[in-house]
This record gives sequence, structure tokens and C-alpha cells, in this order.
Amino acid sequence: MVKVSFNSALAQKEGGKKDDEEGKEGGSLGQVLIVPADGKDPEAVVPVRQRRAWCWCWCMCFGLAFMLAVVILGGAYLYKYFSHQESGVYFCGIKYIEDGLTLTEPDVGAPAPRYQIIEENIQILEEEDVEFISVPIPEFADSDPADIVHDFQRRLTAYLDLSLDKCYVIPLNTSVVMPPKNFLELLINIKAGTYLPQSYLIHEQMIVTDRIENVDQLGFFIYRLCRDKETYKLQRKEALRGIHKREVSNCRKIRHFENRFAVETLICEQ
Repeated sequence: MVKVSFNSALAQKEGGKKDDEEGKEGGSLGQVLIVPADGKDPEAVVPVRQRRAWCWCWCMCFGLAFMLAVVILGGAYLYKYFSHQESGVYFCGIKYIEDGLTLTEPDVGAPAPRYQIIEENIQILEEEDVEFISVPIPEFADSDPADIVHDFQRRLTAYLDLSLDKCYVIPLNTSVVMPPKNFLELLINIKAGTYLPQSYLIHEQMIVTDRIENVDQLGFFIYRLCRDKETYKLQRKEALRGIHKREVSNCRKIRHFENRFAVETLICEQ
């Protein structure tokens, strides 16, 4: 009987070789596998590096979605901010009698009535219930250029005197200012760009009172008109039709119209 035996040193050497080869093969893969404790197939386990790549991918997707939402919301806000600048602007004028109380036909031989003209740019946002009036520098009349906002939702009117670069805010006078829907119908009926029928002039006097510090509380449209400008409250005196002689000083005059008649607004310092 022949006895076959192996050299233990040789066996250890071969075993060490096998371990080295397995270690090299494992190093060439460059991945660490998570071996489950329940004895599942290790090949089905996702490598750590691959799991990290998926996490980064999801994070980038959420980040891009968030940035896109910010861009969309910011664009909508900017559109609302600038959309009224050019679209739907009417250029209209009104002829009115400055020094008379009636529009009756003059007697034979009497001098013809002296008419004045006001021209202005008008825009109406019917859904927002807002009117924008822009009065340019008049050619002949003694009046100041101004931008005016009538906000029917806030029930406020704001005057921006372009000569002084100051804003004045007062409660909306609905007996003088025609509602946006009616005013728009009037402009369409007379075909914007022509003159309104001959009319008359009424006078109203405003007194400057307190300064307003937080114009952002006056609504979006008035805030846009008056931001970064000195803004004051106004107190209205009773509007009078025809000539109203006053002994006042330091007043600014704005002539405009938001109805079938013209309005002369005097803004006076106390």
C-alpha cells in the first residue's frame, strides 16, 4: 500500500498564492460589496458607489426642478410688473370751458367761449379694477405733468407730480372718477385718439398732511408708482364746479380727466 502525502509548507505556499490572486482580482474590481446577513446572493447587492451615484442624480433632479419653479414664478411676477407699460394705452383729449358755468349756446354778438384742451394717456386694467392716467407737459395751460393711479380695489388714488418727483395719496373719489368698466366703454365709443365732447372744468383742492413711510401697504400698483419717492397723505376739500377763487400759495396744479368732464386738482402745502 502506497502512502501519498503532501508537503505542508508547499500547501501553505499554494494557499497563499491563491489568496494573493483573489486579493488582486478583488482590487481590480475596485468595489466594496455589502454582504447581506440573511444569506442572499451577493451578486444581487447594489455596490456602494452605484448607490451614491443614484443619490446624486436624485438630488440634481430636485435642484433643477426647484430652480425651474423659481424662474417661472419670478417671470410671472416680472410680467405682472411690466405688462401694463405698452399694451392697451389710449391717447385721448377733452375740450372744456375754463371760465364758464354752462354750456348753453352764446347770444348773438357775444364772444365765443374759450376752450382749453387736456390730452393724456390712459390705460385701464378692467380685471384688476385699476386706471392709469399719464398727463404730459401741457403746451399752453398752466399745469404740471403727472402720473395718476386710481385703484378701485384699494379705494385709493395716487398722484405722482413729475416736476417735484413726489407722491400724494388720498381716498378715491368715486363721484369724480368713473369706474374702469364705464370709462373703458366711453373711450371705445368715442374711438380712442379723438377728443371727447366739449365739456366743463371742476376744481378740487387737496391739502398735504402726513408723510407715508411704508408705501408697500398701499397695494401693488400704488407701490410701483410711489416707491423710493417722498409720499404724503392728502385731505380733500369739497369739489366745486366752475371758478373757485382761492387765496392760497405754494400749490401745484394738475389738470386731468377720468370722466366726461375735466378736473383741476390743486395740491397745496399747509
